[in-house]
Amino acid sequence: MKPVFAAGLLVLLACIGAACARTAAQWLSFVILLVIGFALGGRACRWPRRAMASLALILCLVSVRCATGAVPQPQPDDPSLLLPADQAVTPVQLVGRVRADAAVRSGRCRTLLDVSSLNGRISRGRTELTLEPCRTPLQTGTWIEAEGIMRRPQSAPHPALPGDDLRLALKGSWSRLSADAIRVLRQDRTPLADARRTIAQRFLAAAGPREGGLLAALVLGGAQVPLPQSLRDGFRVAGLSHALAASGFHLSVLLGSTLACTRGRSGWLRLAAGSGAMALFLALAGPQPSVVRAVLMGAAMLLIGESGHRGRPLGALLLTLLLMLLAHPAWGRSIGFQLSAAATAGLLISAGPLERRIFQYLPRPLNRLAPALSIPLAALFWTLPLQLLHFGAAPVYAVLSNLLAAPLLAPLTLFAMALAVMVLLLPLEVSSMVLPWLIWPVQKLSWLLIKLVEWISQWPWAQLLTGPVHPSLVLLLSLALVPWLLPASARWRGLSMLMMLLLVCVQICFQLRDDLVRVEQWGRQWLVLRHRGRAAMVSSHGDELSCRIAKRLTHGLGHQRLDWIAVLDPVGVDQQNCWISLAHTLQAEQRGQLPLTPGQRLQSDGLSVGVADHRGRILDVRFGAKVKHLRRRDLHPHLPELSGAQAAAY
Repeated sequence: MKPVFAAGLLVLLACIGAACARTAAQWLSFVILLVIGFALGGRACRWPRRAMASLALILCLVSVRCATGAVPQPQPDDPSLLLPADQAVTPVQLVGRVRADAAVRSGRCRTLLDVSSLNGRISRGRTELTLEPCRTPLQTGTWIEAEGIMRRPQSAPHPALPGDDLRLALKGSWSRLSADAIRVLRQDRTPLADARRTIAQRFLAAAGPREGGLLAALVLGGAQVPLPQSLRDGFRVAGLSHALAASGFHLSVLLGSTLACTRGRSGWLRLAAGSGAMALFLALAGPQPSVVRAVLMGAAMLLIGESGHRGRPLGALLLTLLLMLLAHPAWGRSIGFQLSAAATAGLLISAGPLERRIFQYLPRPLNRLAPALSIPLAALFWTLPLQLLHFGAAPVYAVLSNLLAAPLLAPLTLFAMALAVMVLLLPLEVSSMVLPWLIWPVQKLSWLLIKLVEWISQWPWAQLLTGPVHPSLVLLLSLALVPWLLPASARWRGLSMLMMLLLVCVQICFQLRDDLVRVEQWGRQWLVLRHRGRAAMVSSHGDELSCRIAKRLTHGLGHQRLDWIAVLDPVGVDQQNCWISLAHTLQAEQRGQLPLTPGQRLQSDGLSVGVADHRGRILDVRFGAKVKHLRRRDLHPHLPELSGAQAAAY
């Protein structure tokens, strides 16, 4: 194995280590194991000692830096440190500046505030503001005065559900503010934010929330566009999430088109045009980790290429990632950064050998598809460990969906960027009149792409749900994939197959066990009963938020669909489709009565729930050979117990 390939492997393992480690001790253990592994592998592959020493030193440097700064810490005057330690919530009055346009959902808006004062005291830090109802548009650069309840964010109640503490910590916030009303003080000039908002609004108005949102996401990234959640889920299941995230793909389309238009011109002109294209992409998409990585690599390769030297893309990638981690170690925990680094390393290392292999084995009419097949295959296998670690799921038809969507994504991205530039350059009156005509053919292409994504996402077993995977298993899976991803390690593929088979057996045994998962969040509770790979659920509430969390919990535990769901709360007409999509059978409370009468049971193979007493106070829950009795009021404290007349009416 060449040292350059080892450097690429180092990038992948460093990303996995950033995702697995939570403490400095874990980081130190991870570094020691990797150094020992590199030493043994280097001796077996006869690496030069200088290369081995350099790689080990780089690994230690990055790991120590990330161990000490991967999780940001609040500053001495942060708003969270001004809250009393013995109080869960505190009424406050603060003045702050809106950091980004608020995301609006169900009449509620949420955004980050740069706090300048708290209860009349000078404070420097960030807090997440939630405003309900959201009557005032919260835009970037708006100074506001807000009164409300401030609390510290809660940790995740279960690994399958997101936690607010780590999510906000990576954004530099350690507090949350719930406000009922605010007062706008002033508005700062924000030309970049205004440009992004203008593009998104014009596209949404001209092409609708789905097609227009998709076109805006191709320019700005999905994080800055209010896309429907169903559209996001469809792209994720189909393995096309990268299309909605500003990444190297979008920059390569823009930069490649720019350089193609300046072919035959002087080197200085091509350099200026390429630099302008990258600057435009960075300004519109924002300094996200994947965007910064793509721009830095693009700038390096552009300078090397135009200077007449031969570039080393893998070396540029490694140097870029090292500089980014040393400058912002918190990016090591960013899922976007990890996926971008792993996918890019996979394309640079494994795409070429895969293309040659596919070309050899496919028959002559089909071997022309080798380049189109090798790219998604390389990206899929290099990002597979990270997808299993973070999401407990992997798209099954990702290669096919990327193959079918590739002819649509490239022209859509290019045309969307061209329309975005036109919207920014032309006056409002002219662009409002011209844009609906120019966007019509692009809208039809985006409609076709959305239909393709929805079609693929509805295929059977479109998403492989593995449930929570232990980080150690993910690390072992990464090592087992190495002989298949690096050509120089082909002789170890037999051993890697045995290792992967063992890991699959361990995960299957974990999924087939009898278990009762009890989760509580935001005053709601969910009971997930598991038996031999099957599952059922008891939910305390039946509103839309409860259904969304139940769906995320179900898929996070590795279950595509439940046998049945018992909801101890009325389910509205608008929420019925959401609950029905999760289970084959739905039983909900009606008119203040339990979904089950005393003596009846809702059951399937090895899973059941019933009412154990005539007043409906005790629920009898069974999963496999295990039995658990739960009080109804413990699950839903606001539900009254049944009276004698109500019990007799059953």
